[in-house]
Amino acid sequence: MDARQFSMTIPLHITDLFRIADHQEEIPWTPYKRGVEIWRLYGDGTNGPAAALLRYREAGEVPMHEHSGYEHIVVLSGSQADETGTFNAGSVVINAPGTRHKVRSDAGCIVLAIYEKPVRFLDVSQ
Repeated sequence: MDARQFSMTIPLHITDLFRIADHQEEIPWTPYKRGVEIWRLYGDGTNGPAAALLRYREAGEVPMHEHSGYEHIVVLSGSQADETGTFNAGSVVINAPGTRHKVRSDAGCIVLAIYEKPVRFLDVSQ
């Protein structure tokens, strides 16, 4: 499996997503936040809906941000945590508009993030 298989023009099976960690070096990740890389599936993250894979390295963190629309997270490998708890592979997390959190992964993880609207980072220095 290579990154081209994650095109939106072909069917993607959920089982392929859960095996993404086995093929993560084939994905053209770009830096996002401290210890976190991103590969955008669609959208640019600045306006309108978007979806992306996020790879958290050990101790990776996305700083405090607020959701202007719904966010759906599927944890594909590893685990991530925020103020509400720790979410392991297979977890689905839905953050409603107006919610705020900071996300971290102690050991690393890969998640699928689907955003209705862009998030607003509360500390723009990070």
